[in-house]
Amino acid sequence: MTGEVKLDLARESRTGLSEAVFSEGKSSAQLLEICEELKIHEKSMLFTRLAQAQYDLINDAYPNFLNYDPISRTATNYSTNYRTPSIGKPSNHENGGGENGTPNKSSNNKSSSPVAIVSGGSSDVPVAREVLRTLEYYDVPSLLINDVGVAGLWRLTERLEEIREHKVVICIAGMDAALPTVLGGLISSAIIAVPTSVGYGMVKGGETALRSLLVSCASGISVVNIDNGYGAACAAVRIINQMP
Repeated sequence: MTGEVKLDLARESRTGLSEAVFSEGKSSAQLLEICEELKIHEKSMLFTRLAQAQYDLINDAYPNFLNYDPISRTATNYSTNYRTPSIGKPSNHENGGGENGTPNKSSNNKSSSPVAIVSGGSSDVPVAREVLRTLEYYDVPSLLINDVGVAGLWRLTERLEEIREHKVVICIAGMDAALPTVLGGLISSAIIAVPTSVGYGMVKGGETALRSLLVSCASGISVVNIDNGYGAACAAVRIINQMP
């Protein structure tokens, strides 16, 4: 044991949100100690920013302990049944478009999911997947719509009625981050905007997108930090937890 880890296992009972492990920068010994603590206490936890090499290390020591998604770099030991589902409805995973821009339709009832995850471009998918995986951890159903940025506005307008059905919309965009502002003028849902680091030169690692959203002319948009899909999902969970 390193003595460098002290998990807050009671946080969810206080706030409705459990502690998550921000894995970037953590040592191998720290990560293994965290997993050991989770096994001892039979608790689940969400790991974010977990690199493939870090996952491989954990999987060697604790085979099949974590369910890992390399795109979002998230992992959870949810499958060990250490959590009790609070909502228990399946997420409706749907991409923004199929061949030639035609929407992929689903037989699921979209109105059953309180959250829509809307991303501007395919490069934003890792952040969108972090949102999705975090919501899944909290058993919050969601509709995922990718690649509906304003450069091809028809892609957004043809999905607008679906998006309006959701009480919370998490909108993810890089470059000039115009998408959340456009949506803010078209729908009444709570909007949580996530600026991403996607783009060339003057995007400055997402700072331009962040500044653009902070001065958005669409009233009432909430903004989280650059690439912070996890934080946006947690904000959505807080909102949903207050709904009757």
